Amino acid sequence: MSRNLDQLKANAVKIIKRFPYLDSRLQLARRKILSTGEGYPDWQSILGNSQGQWQAAFTAAKQGKKVLIATSIGSHLAAMQMETALAVALTLRGADVHALLCDELLPGCQMCEPRFFPSSKRFADYGPTKDLCRDCYRPGRRVYEDIGIKVHAYSDSLTEEDKRYAGKLAAELPLDEIEGFVLHGLKIGEHAKAGALRFFARATLDEEPLGEQVLRRYLEAAVLTALSIPKLLRSEKYDVAVFHHGIYVPQGIIGEVARQEGVRVVNWNPAYRKNCFIFSHGDTYHHTLMDEQVSVWEDMEWTPEREKTITGYLRSRWEGENDWIRFHENPYFEKDRILADIGCDPARPIIGLLTNVMWDAQLHYPANAFPNMLEWLLSTVRYFEKRPDLQLVIRVHPAEIRGSVPTRQPVAEELKKHFPQLPANVFVVPPDSNISTYVLSELCNSVIIYGTKTGVELTSVGIPVIVAGEAWIRNKGVTTDADSESAYRGILDMLPVGSRLPPEIVQRARKYAYHFFFRRMIPVGFFEKGPGWPPYKFGCTSTECLEERVDSGLDCICEGILNGAPFIHDSAPVLTGR
Repeated sequence: MSRNLDQLKANAVKIIKRFPYLDSRLQLARRKILSTGEGYPDWQSILGNSQGQWQAAFTAAKQGKKVLIATSIGSHLAAMQMETALAVALTLRGADVHALLCDELLPGCQMCEPRFFPSSKRFADYGPTKDLCRDCYRPGRRVYEDIGIKVHAYSDSLTEEDKRYAGKLAAELPLDEIEGFVLHGLKIGEHAKAGALRFFARATLDEEPLGEQVLRRYLEAAVLTALSIPKLLRSEKYDVAVFHHGIYVPQGIIGEVARQEGVRVVNWNPAYRKNCFIFSHGDTYHHTLMDEQVSVWEDMEWTPEREKTITGYLRSRWEGENDWIRFHENPYFEKDRILADIGCDPARPIIGLLTNVMWDAQLHYPANAFPNMLEWLLSTVRYFEKRPDLQLVIRVHPAEIRGSVPTRQPVAEELKKHFPQLPANVFVVPPDSNISTYVLSELCNSVIIYGTKTGVELTSVGIPVIVAGEAWIRNKGVTTDADSESAYRGILDMLPVGSRLPPEIVQRARKYAYHFFFRRMIPVGFFEKGPGWPPYKFGCTSTECLEERVDSGLDCICEGILNGAPFIHDSAPVLTGR
């Protein structure tokens, strides 16, 4: 019955998506309902249950370290759930916490997604003002003020001359100079382009008629951010700025400014595991996890308990029962069925290739062997066209259609442009396929990746992995890494490999996987998974759960924010499933 209801809902959503105006209005209506209170913790009631203690802590904290929560987007409900809880927790630990919000000023930001607009033209012409801003700044400010947190608005630090300058520059800077534009040492153009690419959900703007207009919107927003934030940081003299993600507009600019001004940066994101988050010092975790020293995890004592924990968790990821971020719904695992559905010959070696979402790969994973993911993909297909002894199976990332921002540049369409007829030994598994990526990889002799996190998992079960981009598993001593196109071709020439990874490499891979999933992903116990948006909600009725020595994961996070301690928390929870 439940599955039938889910199917009916899915079919209804598909029908509504055919009518962009109706879809966008429904999205905005739901957003408005959430902004009236349902999407935020009820801090008045929560603090009312701890009023005396809270007032004493709040007063004492005015002399403490100064923390700026700088995400800036009051309607980012997942961020507001975490960051308002952090504001209370840090205050209880003696910190003077402030918040920064965009006050309907920026002409483009991370909340601007195609689903909220009936057409790209509406956003290009009006930006977020007519559709998003009214249900963003005011409810966000109200929630922080319910706690008593001082809220700073972008306009507080901007003059009319600043605004005119940003508008004039965005309108007049030659198009070919935008991406490389630098202001006061800040990579303004790079962040502006990242924002525009995210809006269009594409890896390039070349085929977007409104691409330049939207890019200029994000350029103006980036310049306004770059002019406002330094003044705030200098006047308030914060010790640390904490904010979600750390890329796009405005967060990417905020991070650059803070680093330039000598203010410590802490970025965070929800992690895969239920009730877990990744925090990182200095920059977004997309970058810091690639730079992390192997000494942090390779000398970890390896016990049977840790071995059992990571192998059990990795198996649970086949169906995702221990995760709150997953892209597969009802996958199937029968190997014979998978081979038959793809059309592979089981007698010939199969090489897997796992894509990223194209626009996502462009932003999160700096190119290494290739200038971008598409060039890598096309080069790989051309190579296998000349290797009839091998079969290449391209597994398109399910997030192309199931991610928070579905792609508008599907891998399959890009392949079709360059290969109207794919080579006979090349097969494509589409993003909506229920084929298990994990079982498909088990059928492969080796798997090639660009930037996907799946490389962490595959090496842990002994599958040889070739890395062509900047995946986190690169340089960990468990993969074959290509640093140039010629080196990549040389690696492919050695295929098929003769065996699975040796036991000592598998153990090393599992150590890193344990570190990644159970030490870097920090659990907190006060969130409850929600059925929709926001994906989790604060679940306590008083501030007791936010006090020191109540939740060890929260203690780790707060110690990292306030004193720069590593965001590493060893946790081995009881797992459900097989």
